[in-house]
Amino acid sequence: MELATAGLQEQPFRTHGEPLLAVAYAAQQATIDFLRETYHHPNGLGLLQGPSLSGKTTILNQFADALDDDIAVAVVDSARLGGVALLEKILGGFGYPLEFNTVTELANMVKVVSQQQASAGHPPLLVLENAHAMLPEAMKIVCDLVKLRAKRGSALRIVLASDRSLEPIVNAPGMQCVFDRLTGECLLWGMTERETTDYLHEKLRAAGCLNPSWVLPQDVASEIHGASGGWPGVVDRLALLALARAERCPIGVEHVERPALPDCEWMKVRRMAMARKSRGVARAVEDPLLYLTHNGLTLQEILLDQPRLLVGRSEHNDLSINSRYVSRHHALFIRHGNATFLMDLNSTNGTYVNSRRVSNHVMANEDIVTIGSHRIKFVHAAADNRADLNGQSFDDTVVMKSLGDLRRMLARENTQTLPLEEIGTLGPTEKAG
Repeated sequence: MELATAGLQEQPFRTHGEPLLAVAYAAQQATIDFLRETYHHPNGLGLLQGPSLSGKTTILNQFADALDDDIAVAVVDSARLGGVALLEKILGGFGYPLEFNTVTELANMVKVVSQQQASAGHPPLLVLENAHAMLPEAMKIVCDLVKLRAKRGSALRIVLASDRSLEPIVNAPGMQCVFDRLTGECLLWGMTERETTDYLHEKLRAAGCLNPSWVLPQDVASEIHGASGGWPGVVDRLALLALARAERCPIGVEHVERPALPDCEWMKVRRMAMARKSRGVARAVEDPLLYLTHNGLTLQEILLDQPRLLVGRSEHNDLSINSRYVSRHHALFIRHGNATFLMDLNSTNGTYVNSRRVSNHVMANEDIVTIGSHRIKFVHAAADNRADLNGQSFDDTVVMKSLGDLRRMLARENTQTLPLEEIGTLGPTEKAG
């Protein structure tokens, strides 16, 4: 179909170069938030992982373009680069002339630039795409860059991005410095059916189409979502091909291909990322999973593999929910064997499990916790029989130890929250306050 037939003035679904339009969706917003948190962390080093065509490069470029002009940014495809080539690309990205030829001279220049800018309050950002394919000599240089320090923390903020698991890098014997400095990781997910529809129609509209829902009806948008898994790059390619195949408007479902998707392989990456507990030691597969949702969208997936998990509005929480309906420190999950205990911390708006307000609750598989306008789905096969949980009591010492840990953490962070003398006296049958 000719573009003009659909009322288009240009190609809406570009597969190369700059996209016609940056469309916002939940995974994109969450990734931007992750990149922002990584940059503003004094020792920020993050892992960004998503399959091919998941939108990583587009999101990275959006974030880099939004940073202040005085922040030097280098987005480098590090696959198969040698030491000199890697350093040259970093310096070029930072906007400095390539006046040196040796690894030592180039490395010293990167060091000087990074430390000077970090000392001035705007450390450079280095993004290494295809980090899984770095050569050993490039990995050694990355280790040296990871160790660079300035007065206010690390001299260089770093993001390692890849379309596959970065476990081999994080757990490599010579990469301990990366493991030690790691401040977070982000696993991309696809768009929902509604987001896919909005994504397609907004791009059509931006290209000049006055009636996107007629050109590309809802059933076709749904078909593209199902065929693409919601991955933006695949959505663009399927929509581009459907436009080319159709002879006239509207486009039909018969014009949508169903390619092989990266979902199965990507789920393995997700499991591997969530399975990290310490170097070379996998987490137990029986650990519970928490799914944080808001208005039907899954915002975060958390593996509950630690003795406790603190939930609240403050950034110091293990799970931070930025909402005025959530108290600064709202609730506490406590693990003990295969059982998980939920305690409300005297929150203003309360904690609800399956629509019932609770002070303390032993979690069962697929319980829904409501905190403000957010929900947390608890998934744990070992807690699948509610009858077995009835009457189950939590050891006082387990609860007291968790509350003691919480008290010490709050004191360390100098965070004003619950009265510490009250937190220290709570028992498993008392309401936190």
